[in-house]
Amino acid sequence: MYNILVLYYSRHGSVANMAQQIAHGVESVAQCQATIRRVSEVSASNEQTEAAVPQQGPVYATVEDLKNCDGLIIGSPAYFGNMSAALKYFLDQTSSLWLSGALIGKPAGVFTATSSLHGGQQSVLLSMMIPLLHHGMVISGLPYSESSLHGSESSASPYGASHVSGHNGKPLTQEETKACQALGKRVAQLAEKLS
Repeated sequence: MYNILVLYYSRHGSVANMAQQIAHGVESVAQCQATIRRVSEVSASNEQTEAAVPQQGPVYATVEDLKNCDGLIIGSPAYFGNMSAALKYFLDQTSSLWLSGALIGKPAGVFTATSSLHGGQQSVLLSMMIPLLHHGMVISGLPYSESSLHGSESSASPYGASHVSGHNGKPLTQEETKACQALGKRVAQLAEKLS
């Protein structure tokens, strides 16, 4: 089995919902399984603010989760056109993987949710690609053969899956769901081919 890690930060649940749909896409590929992990909050103080094990939802990611995956898909809400501080903080802890080359040649993809249509979706997706490129990963977006790139204003771009959640956390549209599943399936298929 090929293990595809779906790693995310989600503050209000929209990115977490996308992660679930991406996992469905991963698992639509016969020899692939999805492992869902999230990153914890960060604090302005130096004291731990969250329990080591969350009370609900997926467990927190470790660097070992990245080391042991065959493919990686990361997601974050948009914060002023950039990924969340929590995800960036987690990725900043992966220097040992960079030094060992543990992620070189593995496929990766990215996804985001914004509160507005012009919330910086593409810049957030690009910001998440940068550390993955430094790790030598093979970045996959969504090709224009995916119908979800044509059917909605918010579901996707060639850079990855996206969702406009609004200020009240609107559910994923049908097109957004299709884009998430397509991204999961694409990275899973690439993991098979690249292994």
